[in-house]
Amino acid sequence: MKVYMRKFILTAVLILFGAAMPAQTNVEFTKDNFKDKKDGFKEAKKNLEDGNELFAQGRPFYSQALPFFLKANDFNPNNALLNYKIGVCYIWSNYKWKAGPYIEKAYKLDPNCSPEIHYYLGRNYHLTMEWQKAIDEYKTYLKTLIPDKDKEKVMDTNKKINECLNGMELVKNPVRVFIDNVGNAINSPYPDYGPVISADESIMMFTSRRPGSISDMLDPNDGMAMEDIYIATNTVGIWNTAKNAGKPINSEVHDATVGLSADGQTMLMYLDDKGDGNIYQCDQKGEFWSKPEKMSSNINTKFHESSASLSSDGKILYFVSNKEEGSLGMHDIYMCKKDEKGKWGKAVNLGSIINTAYNEESVFIHPDGKTLYFSSQGHKTMGGYDIFKSVWDEKTMKWSTPENIGYPINTPDDDIDFVLSASGKHGYYSSFKIEGQGEKDIYMITFLGPEKPPVLNTQDYLLASMLKPVTTVVAQKVDIKQPSLTILKGTITDALNDKPLEAEIELVDNTLNQVIATFKSNSSTGKYLVSLPAGKNYGIAVKKEGYLFHSENFDIPQTAAYQEVVKDVELKNFAVGNKIILKNVFFDFDKSTLRPESYAELDRLAKLLNDYPNLKIEISGHTDSKGSDDYNLKLSQDRAAVVVGYLVSKGINKDRLKSAGYGETKPIATNDTDEGRQMNRRTEFEILSK
Repeated sequence: MKVYMRKFILTAVLILFGAAMPAQTNVEFTKDNFKDKKDGFKEAKKNLEDGNELFAQGRPFYSQALPFFLKANDFNPNNALLNYKIGVCYIWSNYKWKAGPYIEKAYKLDPNCSPEIHYYLGRNYHLTMEWQKAIDEYKTYLKTLIPDKDKEKVMDTNKKINECLNGMELVKNPVRVFIDNVGNAINSPYPDYGPVISADESIMMFTSRRPGSISDMLDPNDGMAMEDIYIATNTVGIWNTAKNAGKPINSEVHDATVGLSADGQTMLMYLDDKGDGNIYQCDQKGEFWSKPEKMSSNINTKFHESSASLSSDGKILYFVSNKEEGSLGMHDIYMCKKDEKGKWGKAVNLGSIINTAYNEESVFIHPDGKTLYFSSQGHKTMGGYDIFKSVWDEKTMKWSTPENIGYPINTPDDDIDFVLSASGKHGYYSSFKIEGQGEKDIYMITFLGPEKPPVLNTQDYLLASMLKPVTTVVAQKVDIKQPSLTILKGTITDALNDKPLEAEIELVDNTLNQVIATFKSNSSTGKYLVSLPAGKNYGIAVKKEGYLFHSENFDIPQTAAYQEVVKDVELKNFAVGNKIILKNVFFDFDKSTLRPESYAELDRLAKLLNDYPNLKIEISGHTDSKGSDDYNLKLSQDRAAVVVGYLVSKGINKDRLKSAGYGETKPIATNDTDEGRQMNRRTEFEILSK
């Protein structure tokens, strides 16, 4: 009896309390509703009409309509249709999290204020990752559609439901990452986006709308500064203050970043010439950049080319276009190869494994040469654009099925402009987050390995893309696989005076005896960077007119882990007595049989002798200390003689060549270690006269 009376009293109190609360009702914009506020009504009505006029012109005008709607809403906050339109404007803006209260209020004021109300309720819950509520609203909206008449809306809504289902699964298995704002050395209170990086993260270039651009004009569409490209350098893991790249990169119009070569010396940029987007290229020459040049007509068309990425050897370009020929959907990803003359060949669509009936964007080929990252509205996205990864398989000659790189990197909103360092440890992308410094900021993603589990953040995942603190830590027991890749970098200088040199770096596949790429060191700094994907035996030759070439050998197994090798090179001039080790000359074990992998190196030496016909050299063979002195001496002599014989076969006069074997008598390293003995087993040439 006591329990019953307690429930009765509580119910009565709630009923009385509810009756005392004023119910929200829809208030129309009519004079009769605002007789005591005639002046305010007139102004609010004008704002409403101006907003409606812009709103009626479609999505591109929503941002312009919003300020008028907000002013009208200040006067009358209880109009269902106005709240609905404000919510819709926010849904299609960067401030999506502001949409919810307006959409929900519109529905409470008048559930029939718009035939699209349930769709936008679904969009709001979708964006805040309230998956089931979103699905329920989408299904309610579907019931209002006529399948034959509203085919596109039915298709879109069903896709949104699938995105929610994908989101449910992705959030259950988050990837283990930190996501951090890169800081005010790069980001500003204005939009900063489109980061591109060199393979070793020493350089970042990005697009910004901050004041102080090269152009004095403001964009008439939004009143903001024109896009300019900025450059920042990284010193010991800290980004230095970004600087405007200046002319000729930046111009009086919009200039935007698209891609950056692995060594940071070739930049791809986007320019909108005559309403069509095109890809341009510019190269760094010493301290300066060349004037951007429009890329080949096999790449740029009368349609929209919006994104591009250059392979580490510079011979393949991946780019995005919405051209009609060969298209599988809207914007597709294409591939273009350079021929032997350095011209871009015909573009080829990457096919249905990569491209979908929807848009693909923001393509990026990793320096390993086989891992492709891109954003897509298709595949298994959780909403908007998600970032996907696909790997080229040399055996099947196919791309793997694209894999969503996971939450919290991907969100129900658009996730684009993703690039990854050569090490695979850091990714960079642009995002709009409420705690950011500007409308859009650049963030660094740190992929965590399994060795040190971080402090777990088990809080609610909702609004993670927009409302979380700057650092997001999410845990999952997943091994982060590093790329099989070696980055070789350093500085090339004159051996006598330490002056930086612009030299040509030739990359050779020793197994195939083929030059697979050529690069140049920077003329101002002498710096160079070469990406060496695993699975090959590489010969590297550094050459410059008036200097002896320098060679290195890197045999990188397919299973090799990521590594960065710093190799500074001092080039020697043609002084008598200068010696050069031929690091890509190989013999069969314990024999003087020249292996085919040596031919490229010896052909290079033959060319040097042909270019300088007065040059006379000694070819010397050297061994380690294993074996008897007599045996080592004979082996080294035989090997030197074989090299001389090869050069003679290439047309070099024998009188210009001398062979000598020194066995183990002239070591350049200790014979107590495997590494030292390997260095001592070598073939050299020395200038005798010139």
